[in-house]
Amino acid sequence: MVDRKSSGYGGRKMPGTAGRLDGSVRMNVETTRFGTVEIEDDRVITFPNGLLGFSDYRRYCLLRPNEDGVFLWLQSLDDPSLAFVVTDPSQFVKDYVVPIRPEQMESLGLDKVDDAQVLVIVNKRERQLTANLQGPLVIGTNTMTGEQLVLAEKRWTTRHLIVELAPLPQVASA
Repeated sequence: MVDRKSSGYGGRKMPGTAGRLDGSVRMNVETTRFGTVEIEDDRVITFPNGLLGFSDYRRYCLLRPNEDGVFLWLQSLDDPSLAFVVTDPSQFVKDYVVPIRPEQMESLGLDKVDDAQVLVIVNKRERQLTANLQGPLVIGTNTMTGEQLVLAEKRWTTRHLIVELAPLPQVASA
């Protein structure tokens, strides 16, 4: 799900930073959905090539609006109005495996596949939530570097059904 609401920020706005006594640096991230959010600077995920269709936007962070929820927001740090709903595909598809080639392992700074976090972008279509299983996001957790892969395997689609939403109850007319 892409959220590109008009922001009133006039395009890009770089987040501010504030030092802390423990040496870590916190950043203020401007978002149109959540307002200003503070994150640790080591939580910035860099996609050197951007995401498909969004190659100019390379810096993101993950926001978890609900601590026990399975959905996160991949929030752009370069555009407050650009955010994607993402999830761990293993929560919905048990046999989903993302093959990572050796050159991808190297570019993501992965020593082993277990150092990767795989997420997929979620879209809402009518009463369905679908996931782009053909274009997973792979993030090297040690380097906080990410890449959107395009899987050649035709088994997975860009609109894989993960949740069927219940219809809204009808209101009786008087």
